[in-house]
Amino acid sequence: MTILPELLKERGVLLADGATGSNLFKMGLQSGDAPELWNDLFPDRIAANYRSFIEAGSDIILTNTFGGNRFRLGLHDSSDRVHELNVKAASIAKAEVNKASKRIIVAGSIGPTGEILEPLGSLSIESAAEVFAEQALALEEGGVDLLWIETMSSLEEATAALQGVAACSLPSVLTFSVDTNGRTMMGLTPADIIRFASETLHRPQAVGANCGIGAADLVASLINMHHAAKDLSIPIIVIAKANCGVPEYIDGEIVYSGTEEVMSDYACIAMDAGARIIGGCCGTTPSHIRAMRKAIDRHQTGELPDIDKIEASLGTITAGARSQMLGDLSIAGGAKRPPRERKSRRSRRDA
Repeated sequence: MTILPELLKERGVLLADGATGSNLFKMGLQSGDAPELWNDLFPDRIAANYRSFIEAGSDIILTNTFGGNRFRLGLHDSSDRVHELNVKAASIAKAEVNKASKRIIVAGSIGPTGEILEPLGSLSIESAAEVFAEQALALEEGGVDLLWIETMSSLEEATAALQGVAACSLPSVLTFSVDTNGRTMMGLTPADIIRFASETLHRPQAVGANCGIGAADLVASLINMHHAAKDLSIPIIVIAKANCGVPEYIDGEIVYSGTEEVMSDYACIAMDAGARIIGGCCGTTPSHIRAMRKAIDRHQTGELPDIDKIEASLGTITAGARSQMLGDLSIAGGAKRPPRERKSRRSRRDA
């Protein structure tokens, strides 16, 4: 048994960390800069960010490597630094976790390539898989416990990511960003996501949603995933990592509207919606995570929340997500099948 199932069995529900980028902005990161370069330039600040979430009660912390692939780093003339920056991020995180009084998972964050995959774009699944493998192998070398593929929007890129990380011996988890009207940017519904996760060759240990437009829609996505999994009769470990409210531009800076009370309510409602791993995405600070820790520890999982309960605590659910909750869209039908996976140059067998 790997560390994620072990800790879930021991603790029931795991609390992940909060934001990386928005917290680094408070430490001096400038808009347009690559956070991953700070793994080399300011390792003490990266360590402090990790440590703040450990001290707030997180069971899982994500490495500062969301954009740590060759395409994203290439925007900063650093495409040749994938190995270096990912190893450093993971090593810093591992050093902080080793000081903690409890077992904490270090999850290697892997975000999208920033490119558009075939057939809409020019990047093939095989080529994208090699990019993901390069980052995953560096994170493994740095000492992460699992690979956290996040903010996906298309089945093609998710397929490439899972195929790429299979170059490692580590397990993986997968989250999609479900945006306005209950779909990802590329049109996937939560039902599509669950069907994909159940059929893909390299099945992740957990699947869920992150980022998006706020906690209300994210929880609606979880419920729609729950119904899809039930229809397919498959067990899933669900991840919820919502943004801290809605961003607003105030006095020259981006401010997120979510309070500690709102994020605590979100954590409890996410538990009721079936989430076993709960955290925060953009705008979520250590203070929010500390409040969520207290809320999770005292909450007993209740009935699946309905629209009224979600909206009373977390705000309005968009029309598309609401329709899915009400069953206006078919959950079992219409889900796009996963793209056929091509054999990568690197496979688990070759690793």
